[in-house]
Amino acid sequence: MTAGSNGRPDLADKKCAPCEGGVPPLTRAEADALRVSLDPGWTVADDGRSLRRSFQFKDFYRTMSFVNAVAHVANAEDHHPDLQIGYGYCRMTFTTHSIGGLSQNDFICAAKVDRL
Repeated sequence: MTAGSNGRPDLADKKCAPCEGGVPPLTRAEADALRVSLDPGWTVADDGRSLRRSFQFKDFYRTMSFVNAVAHVANAEDHHPDLQIGYGYCRMTFTTHSIGGLSQNDFICAAKVDRL
């Protein structure tokens, strides 16, 4: 495991925990604190319920290669983003639908995407 700048394990080294609901979503302050562990392109939505990022690519092939790698991460973690894709771009949104907001799982998956 690698350590982040705070000496704790990096989010990308963690594993998503099953989330069936019944727990509160992260507060905006908690989400903002976790967001700083990610690449700067990630933003927490104004309502604090989702985590978003846009990616640009040279062509459709590279876009789809990236999307396939993201699909592998999502299936391994059993936590799946919403994706919008087209020629040269991918827009990604993470949220934990079962709790109606953000969970640590969203940030773990975003950190794993950052490593792609």
